[in-house]
Amino acid sequence: MATCPPYPTRAHRHTHWWQRSWVRYGALITLLALSGLVILALVREQTGTQGFLVGLGLAVLPVPLLIAAFRWLDRVDPGPWRNLLFCFAWGACAAALIAIVANSFATRWIATATADPAGADTLGATVIAPVVEESAKAAAVLLVFLFRRRDFTGIVDGVVVAGVTATGFAFTENILYLGTAFGTDQLTGDSGIASVTAATFFVRVVMSPFAHPLFTVLTGIGFGIAALSTGRHHLRRALLPLAGLLLAMAMHALWNGSAAFGEYGFFAVYAAFMVPAFGLLTWLVIWTRQRELGTVRAELPAYVLAGWLTPVEPYALGSMRARRIARQYARRHAGKEGARAVARYEACATSVAFLRQRGRRGRAGADFTARERALLETLWHLRGVARPALDYAARATAPPPVPVPVPWPVPPWVHPYGGTQGAYGLRTAPSPYGPQAPYAAQAPHNPYVPPYHPYAPPGPHRP
Repeated sequence: MATCPPYPTRAHRHTHWWQRSWVRYGALITLLALSGLVILALVREQTGTQGFLVGLGLAVLPVPLLIAAFRWLDRVDPGPWRNLLFCFAWGACAAALIAIVANSFATRWIATATADPAGADTLGATVIAPVVEESAKAAAVLLVFLFRRRDFTGIVDGVVVAGVTATGFAFTENILYLGTAFGTDQLTGDSGIASVTAATFFVRVVMSPFAHPLFTVLTGIGFGIAALSTGRHHLRRALLPLAGLLLAMAMHALWNGSAAFGEYGFFAVYAAFMVPAFGLLTWLVIWTRQRELGTVRAELPAYVLAGWLTPVEPYALGSMRARRIARQYARRHAGKEGARAVARYEACATSVAFLRQRGRRGRAGADFTARERALLETLWHLRGVARPALDYAARATAPPPVPVPVPWPVPPWVHPYGGTQGAYGLRTAPSPYGPQAPYAAQAPHNPYVPPYHPYAPPGPHRP
C-alpha cells in the first residue's frame, strides 16, 4: 500500500547560476585570495622583504595558542572548521585590507582639511581606526550569523567566531608593526632587548595578544544573545549586535588612546580595564559552556526513555572529562577510527540536545523533525563503538558512593514496647531508627552501586 510522504513535495524550480553553492564558494574564495595578495603587497611595500619575513615569523607565534583556546571553548558543540578558516582568512585579508585603506584615506583627508598632521594621526588612531576595524571584523560575524545559522546557536559560538576573526586581523597587523619596527632598527643600528622590535614584540605579542580578540568578542556576544532570542523579538535581535559593536569600538578607542594619558597611561589602562575585562569575559564564556553541558544532561534523558540512548549516556555526554576518557578508551581498543567515531557520536548527541532545547523554546525551524531524525540515525549507526566507551567513561568518572550512617546493632535488652532498658531498670527514649529494612528494599537500582551494597543510598522504604 502506498503511503504519503511525511512532508509535502515542492515543484522543481529553476535555480539561477548565482544561487548555486559552488558559485558562491568560488566568489568568496576569489575575494579572499585577491584581498590576501593586495594586503601582502601593501605590507611588503611598507616593511621591505626582510622586515616582512621577520614580522611574519614573530607574528605567527601567538596564533596557534589563540586558535587552540577558542577551539577549547567550543569543545561542547564544535562548529565546522570551514567556518573558522573563513573567519581567520577574512580577518587577516579582507578586514585588514579595509582597515589599511580606510584608515589611511581618512587620516590623510583629516590632515589636509585641518592642516594638522599630528592631530590627524591622533584622531585617526582613537576614533577612525576603532570604528573602521571593528566594523570590518564584525562583517565576518554577521556573514556567519546569516548564512551559517545552524552553526551559530549561542554566546559561545559568537565568541569563537569573533575571536578567530580578530586573531586573523591581529596577525596581519602584527606583521606590519613588527616589520616596520625591524626596519627602524636597521636604520638606527639598534638590536637586542633595547631595540624597537623587542619592545613592539613585548607589547603586542607578550602583553596583549588578546587585545583585538577581546574587542571583537563583545560584538560576538551581542550576536550570540541575539541568536538565543525568539523570532518575536525582532528589535532585540537587531539592537543587541549593534550594542556589542559599539562596546567593542569604545574599548578599542580607549586602548588606542591610552598613550595620550601620560607616560604610564598604557599600563594604567591595561591594569584597570583590559585585564579585568579579559577576566570577566573569560568567566562568562566558561560559565556559558557549563550551562551548555547542563543542557546536554537535561535534554538527553528524553531519548533514553525512547530507547535511543542508554541510561548512563546523558551523564557521560554532559561531562568533558568523561568525553575525553571515552575517546581515549575508543582509541586504545578501536584505534583512531574508533576515537573519531566516538567524537562524532558526542557531537551528534550534543546537537540533538541543543536542537531539542530550541524546539521547546519555539526557535527550531520547519525542518526540526527531519534534522532530529537524521542526528538520531547517526547516533544509532555509531552506537556499537560509542556505547562501550561512554559506559566505561561513566563508570570511571562516577562520584564515589556516599556512606550512609548505619545504626548501632539493637542490643538484646531492647524493651518490647519501644525504648531500651537502662542499667537500673530505667527506660530511655525510643530509638529514632526503628526497625531496619533490608538493604535491597532501601536502595533503588543504581548502575554504579550494587543493590545489596551496605552503603547504598537510602530509598523510599526507609523510615
